[in-house]
Amino acid sequence: MINVTIIICVIIVTGICGYLVKSLTKSGASAAILVGLAVYAGFGVNGLLLLGTFFASSSLWSNYKSSLKRTIEEKLAKGTTRDWRQVIANGGAAGLFSIIHYFHHGSVWLIAFVVCLASANSDTWASEIGSLSRKNPIYIRTFKRIEKGTSGAISLLGSTAALAGSLLISIISFWLFHLDIKLTLLVFLFGYIGNVIDTVVGAFYQQVYVCQHCGIETEKKKHCQQPTTRIKGFTLVDNDMVNFLSGFLAAVLALGIILVL
Repeated sequence: MINVTIIICVIIVTGICGYLVKSLTKSGASAAILVGLAVYAGFGVNGLLLLGTFFASSSLWSNYKSSLKRTIEEKLAKGTTRDWRQVIANGGAAGLFSIIHYFHHGSVWLIAFVVCLASANSDTWASEIGSLSRKNPIYIRTFKRIEKGTSGAISLLGSTAALAGSLLISIISFWLFHLDIKLTLLVFLFGYIGNVIDTVVGAFYQQVYVCQHCGIETEKKKHCQQPTTRIKGFTLVDNDMVNFLSGFLAAVLALGIILVL
């Protein structure tokens, strides 16, 4: 009981520290605590270590050379400080599979959990590191170069970072959960596929707005202190929804492969 109490306190303190160092808003800290509790209930300390790896590495890359990313943030819906929607978008699916595993133990739920985090890490590394590429990325709808920060755009640096982000989670999962090589490779592959899904959905279905004042295309619903106008994308499909769906769908696909094989 004492150990459980200590770990719960650590989860709460970690969320508070995230708020104090401005990695999380108040709502983001609350959501992070809830996700942490769900992961601990489902996968114990090892699950928390894997979740912590994702949040720590993603925060590191989000703040790395942040001054060079300020112009890009004008196009993005959110900045480097994560609110509850961003936390749920990146960790919600992992929390969901953790809760399922708590009630229905099975190795498939572990793989789903790990793939969700591999996907989130892959996507975050691709975005944060890829934005530092010297060349503008290529938009997958037109295969032409486009401004950095555009959803649905890819670069060599970003794609390499995506592979590295998924690889990190798969290797740590191999060590923490004693996965065999085949499952480790499965996690690596579908973690990266989650990033690919994010790119495709972002290019074809995510909402994009235009500022009537300065003319910039952005994910923000408000820019230059006035409402923006939606020019494409589906209702409700914002960046947070894309992030959640990409991880969740990658996990479901991985589960399908496991069940078929």
